[in-house]
Amino acid sequence: MSDEFDVIIVGAGLVGASFAQAMKDSGLKLALVEGVAPTAPAPEWTSRVYAISPGSIEFLSESGAWQQFDAARIAPVLGMHIYGDDGKSNLDFDAHQSGLSELAVIAEVRHMQYGLWQALQRQENLELFCPARCASMSLQEEIAVLRLEDGRELRAPLMVGADGRDSWVRSQAGMDAEPAPYRQMGVIANFETELPHGDAAWEWFRGDGVLAFLPLPGDREGQSKGPSGDTTPERHRISIVWTAFEERAAELMALQPDAFCQQVQEASLSALGELKLLSKPAAFPLRLLHLEHLVKPRVALIGDAAHNVHPLAGQGVNLGFQDARELAKVLKDRGPQPDCGDYFLLRRYERARKADILAMQMVTDGLQKLFNNRNPALKLARNLGLSITGSLPWLKNGLVQHAVGRHLN
Repeated sequence: MSDEFDVIIVGAGLVGASFAQAMKDSGLKLALVEGVAPTAPAPEWTSRVYAISPGSIEFLSESGAWQQFDAARIAPVLGMHIYGDDGKSNLDFDAHQSGLSELAVIAEVRHMQYGLWQALQRQENLELFCPARCASMSLQEEIAVLRLEDGRELRAPLMVGADGRDSWVRSQAGMDAEPAPYRQMGVIANFETELPHGDAAWEWFRGDGVLAFLPLPGDREGQSKGPSGDTTPERHRISIVWTAFEERAAELMALQPDAFCQQVQEASLSALGELKLLSKPAAFPLRLLHLEHLVKPRVALIGDAAHNVHPLAGQGVNLGFQDARELAKVLKDRGPQPDCGDYFLLRRYERARKADILAMQMVTDGLQKLFNNRNPALKLARNLGLSITGSLPWLKNGLVQHAVGRHLN
């Protein structure tokens, strides 16, 4: 016995879930397959956070998804301070000077996932298959067939792969490409800081990688009510991402907490004073994945299933949200075309996204190579570039408008 749908989505991470939400008023019958349901998050902060651009917030708000998230767990980014590796060059961005209320916000992955999952369970045109694991997939002339390990069979004209960087759908569809490893790791952790971050993000380009500070909520002078009603001082918290070569990352991960704090404090030139570790450091490998095609008949890829980028610009998840937004738009605006998996229809999505994805991959890959190079001439050029960019308001504002997603509107 087969279950018939219009669209099958594999993967209910942030991108897959946001795409499903964006399709709630599409008139299409959706299936969403996920291995493990998100659980209610604990009050402690986790170090997996994302910088969400205003363009992505707008997309999530259109479907009501953004309104599901706890505003107390979201921190605005009103400014950004970037430093070169010569000790002198720097570049500052200010939201208000660029005519924006904020450059981005910092949000926890688990809180966003849980909020989306709660909304999906109430979505009338969606059937959730969770917990469920995919067993096999076949693409026929007019239909895609997905068989689950428990024997159930799902059929739809379109299969959407939103199942992450090691996408099973991408592999089954024969759309894989060899990723290019950076031989770097992203080391993440949360800290309490002596000094307030002032709703700003910080980034240091260094010879051993790039260190970023991301603001977390609670950075206000004064006092607030604690869980028991007592009055306690506000704490200054940040999340860090240190993209370092594998050997250096292994050294950092092997350090005792006090020594790790000292390393991060020294690398950041004590910009926020003394640091206190709040979460155990974790690390993940970095790579570049570029696909020749995002679609084929009956299949479309979105998010990390479609592309991987270096995290130094913090735009990976925003690219994924833009994928979800564009694919939903193409499907809902398809007019009299009844076939959601028609190749020429899906090509509209691919054409709309390829240039943006390629541009971000070229920028992040170029910056990674430029700043992880000991050539003295390149060092001079990259630091001079930071200084020149900082002196040209039109160039700074152009970079900001692209990063926040204004080009989507």
